[in-house]
Amino acid sequence: MSGKRVLLFTYFFPPLAGGGVHRVLSFARHLPEHGWSCTVVCAGEDDYWVRDASLLARVPEGTELIRVRGGSALSALLRMRGGSGGKRRGGAFAPLRRLAQWGMVPDSYVGWANRARAAVERRIAAGGIDVLLSTSPPESVHLAAARVAGRTHVPWVADFRDPWMGLTFFPAPTSWHRARHAAMERRVVGGADLVLTASRTHLETLGAESGARARRAAHLPNGFEPAAPGAPAGLPEAEADRFHVVFTGTLNLMEDAGTLLEAVHEVLARRPEARRRLRVELAGPYDLDYEDRALALGLKGIVRFLGERSHADSRALQRAADLLVLWKPHGEGFRTMVPGKLYEYLDAGRPLVALLPENDEAAALVTRAGGTVRTPGDRAALASELETRYMAWTQEGRRPDARPAWLGEYGRANLAGRLAVHLDEIARRT
Repeated sequence: MSGKRVLLFTYFFPPLAGGGVHRVLSFARHLPEHGWSCTVVCAGEDDYWVRDASLLARVPEGTELIRVRGGSALSALLRMRGGSGGKRRGGAFAPLRRLAQWGMVPDSYVGWANRARAAVERRIAAGGIDVLLSTSPPESVHLAAARVAGRTHVPWVADFRDPWMGLTFFPAPTSWHRARHAAMERRVVGGADLVLTASRTHLETLGAESGARARRAAHLPNGFEPAAPGAPAGLPEAEADRFHVVFTGTLNLMEDAGTLLEAVHEVLARRPEARRRLRVELAGPYDLDYEDRALALGLKGIVRFLGERSHADSRALQRAADLLVLWKPHGEGFRTMVPGKLYEYLDAGRPLVALLPENDEAAALVTRAGGTVRTPGDRAALASELETRYMAWTQEGRRPDARPAWLGEYGRANLAGRLAVHLDEIARRT
């Protein structure tokens, strides 16, 4: 066992699921291969509405795991409701979101982060921690880590899976709130020994809105875990005579989920015969509002909301697709976001259509891999693309897989090696 140990401070860790889990899970999986043991301080097993118990099998046996249960406004609501099963009514969460924006700065996880900070400090006091790495969202984890680093003098890495300022899922309601967020970002970015960003665009614009200046910063992409050789596809043999359009991931606050539903409705209006063979599989937790919209458009039996799926099942569905679709939230603030599932899509090697701005970093990756980029929100363009792909399939059958040769550099084992180099340098300097 190596004498070097990093403490990973994160809210999201298996069995919690969603896009935020896989990056830090990959750190725990692969850093030991590069001489770094891992301690993880994270939330409880039921503290999020999206779960995937199968991910627990990927946590290495030697990982030291410290769970701090409860503490976020969302987890309190989940306890009262008895969980969600990966489905929720978006409107029911609107009051909670508004409350968080007004009264919980920087986010609704601040209570949990303060309690978890005490657990982190106790573990550091016990000895053997060489570097502290906090990862966001939620940003309150970084603020707690800043206090820990100031008290313990342990070297600190602040890892941003998404940007803080400029990301407008939950915009600051007043100028006072925005000023508070900016001051907090300056404290985190300026105080960390190293800042990591998941996109190159974020690295280039780091601190542009808050005035934050990092001592040292680096780009570390999200990457992917390569599919096992010969891994099966995820549809039964009876579905082989269907044209499958597949999206995997969380359907929440995503405008282009509606664009897809409307585009499918338009295709079926022009080609009614496609009702027999066109299927849209939306795999992952979702707001029930999208299901209502699909029913209103007459898409019952065509569009299928599969709900929560294990990560392995989602990867299998990606490989089974005749066409994968990708999007992200609209707005300039999301220009710095590269969806983690994009790398998995490319690993699947299936045809891909992405609704992304042309000057977007994610769009550049799609184009480099031979995929198609269309304008976000453009129902007519997406409908035309779907119809063209469907008609080609009826005449030529399923297209062969085409995995980009350059994708291996984004494998998570390789990226963990890059992270280990940074950790080694920080540990040596201190």
